[in-house]
Order: sequence, then C-alpha cells, then structure tokens
Amino acid sequence: MKKLSIDADYLKATLLELLAIPSPSGLTDEIVHYAVGKLQDLGIESELTRRGTIRALMKGTQSAPDRAIVAHLDTLGAMVSEIKDNGRCALSPIGTWSSRFAEGARVSVFTEHGRYRGTILPLLSSGHAFNEAIDTQPVAWSQLELRIDEDVTTAIDLRNIGVQVGDFVAVDPQPEILDNGYVVSRHIDNKGAVAAFFAALKAVKASDVVLPLDCHPVFTLTEEVGSGATAVLHEDVSEVIGIDVAPSAAGQETKEYGVTIPMKDSAGPHDYHLTRHMISLCRQFEIPFQRDVFKFYHSDAGSAVMAGHDVRTALLCVGTDSTHGYERTHMRALISLAELLVLYMQSPSVLARDKNTRSGIEGFSHQLPEKDLQPINQELPNPIEWFTKHEKE
Repeated sequence: MKKLSIDADYLKATLLELLAIPSPSGLTDEIVHYAVGKLQDLGIESELTRRGTIRALMKGTQSAPDRAIVAHLDTLGAMVSEIKDNGRCALSPIGTWSSRFAEGARVSVFTEHGRYRGTILPLLSSGHAFNEAIDTQPVAWSQLELRIDEDVTTAIDLRNIGVQVGDFVAVDPQPEILDNGYVVSRHIDNKGAVAAFFAALKAVKASDVVLPLDCHPVFTLTEEVGSGATAVLHEDVSEVIGIDVAPSAAGQETKEYGVTIPMKDSAGPHDYHLTRHMISLCRQFEIPFQRDVFKFYHSDAGSAVMAGHDVRTALLCVGTDSTHGYERTHMRALISLAELLVLYMQSPSVLARDKNTRSGIEGFSHQLPEKDLQPINQELPNPIEWFTKHEKE
C-alpha cells in the first residue's frame, strides 16, 4: 500500500464546482450529470439507476467480494408549501434542519417557467416595525416566509408569475476558502466529502497502484431524506464505506482536522472489524483521526443495513462545525479523508471469509481475545474450555 499525494487544488476546484450546482433532495439531475462527467474525465466507468444514483467501477484483481464507497450528492433545501395572501410563500423543509439556519438565507426558487431569487425571512423581520417582538417569536418553519424579488404583493401576483406549491427552493452555499485552510459554506454536507472522494479517485487513477478488489464508487441522491443507499449495492459487495460529515460540537470527539471514524450512530454500531481496519490504516500511515459516537445521525451506510443488505459497514467523516447550518471544516480534514480512502482502496478484504455469503462456523471471526473471556465469577463456566472441547469434537 502507498500513501498517495492528494491534489489539493483539484479538491478545492471540485468542491466549488459542486457547491455551484443546486441539489436539494429531489432536484438532483444536474449534479448527476456533473458527477458522471467527472468520472468520465478520470476514465472511470459508471452506470445509473432509474432515478440517477451513480454506480461506478474501479477494477481490482478480484471481483468478489468487492467493496463500495458511498457518498451522497443531495443537500438540504425547502419546497413551497403555501401561496400566501401577502405575496409571500410558506415553506416546508427538505431534509432535517432547523428553521433558525434558514432565516436570512438567499435562495433560488425553481418554477416551471424559470428561476426566481428571494430571501427566507421570519414573519416579523423588521426591528423598526416590530421592535423587541422580533426577538421573542418562536423558532419554527411556520414562523418563516419566502420573499421573492419580484413585484408581487398578493397570492394572485405570485400565481401569475408561475410560482406554485411544490416548487423547489435551493439555498445559496456562500462558500469561502480561506488562506489558513478553513472552508466555510452551506452544503459542506456532503459536497466536502464528495470533493475529497473525487480527489482520492484521481490520485489512484494517476498512480501505478493495483487494487486487490473491485471498488464501486457510489453516489446517492436521497440521503438527506433517509433512503440513500437502500437499493443500489451490487450483489458481491461485502464492505460498504459511507463518507459524510461529522458534527464538531460540545460532547463530541470530532475535530475539524484528520478523519472522524464513528463507532456508532442512530442505526447502531458500525462493523467491529471494518471500523478497526480503518483505525489501523490511520495509525500505520500516520493519518490523524478521532473516534466518535453520533447521537442523532443517519448515513448511507446505515441505510444499506436497514434495507437488509448483509454487509459490513464503516463511516468515514469530515469534521464539520455547525452541521446542517452554516458549516465549517478545514482542508486538513478533506485531505486526510482522501488519503485514507486511497489506502482503503489498496487494502485487502477485511475478512477473507466474506467471499462467501453463507458458510459454516469454521474460520468465523473472534472479537474478544481469550484472556478477556476468562470468567470473572468462578461459579461461571469457562467459555475457553467449551470452545476448545467443541473444536476437538
């Protein structure tokens, strides 16, 4: 295995290109075209499902079992839910995010007749008109409205320019990449990880490394609304790596550098062996990392297991402050993630036994060493003796 150099300029350019394409869940066709074009530029074959999930292929020396690395292209957003008498629109969120982060956002509204620009505002938005009442109104989507930058003051005006219930609203990312390496933008979830993924793929394609297993880069379109990688994995996939953002906040171990390796999220613990394989790669190749546990979090990896796929999962994340808000990460985190993905693609299957979808107990893994199985209470039977006797029989 080799720790390959990551093209930071390519990563930055790809991130800005991704951020420039609106892609709230349900409005993702254009970013699919972009992602397939990037894969074609790298000489990577891909195919699309009916709705546009991308399944690509990096050939290895072995085709089964193989592995999938999954990132989502969709972002948070909103949808027009009501045409209001005052010429403004009520909104329903796409994805799970707080209305407090929508206040003041500049947006694009996509109608059947074209795009309009606007701002999401609280119902009471002028201190000159409402004084301290603006500070006491509740935080809720019902307390927001969309002001469209056109001559519209009634519901009829809105309908006349083509605004309808169900129109998509995409929030401007407003990205900044600072000289000190900080990246500040909306939608770093998940366009930061996607950009790092493309940089990793570029590094592998530009090198002479040989992959031991077929690797399937997969780009999903509905992670923010819960489905994600539920029905897109190839039959031979035994390992699924989700790549996403990690919340940097009080009570979390995540930092805005290195790679965050979650041990558990709302879908339960990630695979013991695959997760520790990632930790081992970080230690061996001196990639900074943190372990973490996420309390309110789901991912493509979790979606795959919840859908019934019998696969090992791990999650690799970019430490991000204010997730699902106005987000911030650092180039060090993005590059570290790309470096780890490159190493993982070069590594063997975490357990050779996984080439079989069904087999007997012979060769099945152990998680606990013998010393940890010695009974603490002497009245309990010794499981080591049972294992030894059973194996002889």
